[in-house]
Amino acid sequence: MQRDDHELVDALRAGNANAVEMLIQRYGAWIYRVAARVLGDHRDAEEVTQNVLMTVVRKIGTFKGEAAFSSWIYRIAANAAYDHARARRARVDDVSLDALLPVFDEMGRHVEPVVDWSRDLQDPAVAAEVRVVLEQAIGNLPEDYRVVLVLRDIEDLTTEEVAQALGLTAAAVKSRLHRARLFLRKAFTEWNGRARSGAAPPRASSQRQEGSSCSERLPP
Repeated sequence: MQRDDHELVDALRAGNANAVEMLIQRYGAWIYRVAARVLGDHRDAEEVTQNVLMTVVRKIGTFKGEAAFSSWIYRIAANAAYDHARARRARVDDVSLDALLPVFDEMGRHVEPVVDWSRDLQDPAVAAEVRVVLEQAIGNLPEDYRVVLVLRDIEDLTTEEVAQALGLTAAAVKSRLHRARLFLRKAFTEWNGRARSGAAPPRASSQRQEGSSCSERLPP
């Protein structure tokens, strides 16, 4: 555990008046980023962030120091975002990923034609479009798949860390990650086709834009 985290843990355990502010400054934006990417909604992400911070303060006595403090917080944040996503999904109908994935024939080959991916991503305008496509595609993933993709590919946790954080087997993590990546591949293939045909580029949703402004208000 890093020295700064040692000091933070000691301060939280001692009930130091400045400890919570230190926790927010160090981990608030990080927790929010994970929650926002998993949930795709800035209000839900704010709620989860507040809950995670309170949980860390309340349960600091259970932290044994066997793993990094950041890893302990990460597990709390990932579980909180995942639980919130499942609770939200229970209130609404979720989209089946099978309806969104690329189509294959009986031989396992793509039914849809393979497109040319040689567009120049050094072009700032193209790069901006790619960012929007990526954000929208991740936002459209069913939450069971989105949380795995976010933690594994964006936050760069290992398969084992994702499995531990979400209470899944490593095989389940790999399966969900593979299907999520296929969905993103399809989204980019469709975008590439639209771009080459001269169709209007996708636009970021207002929800995403609000989420970005919210994250900027949190401490770095």
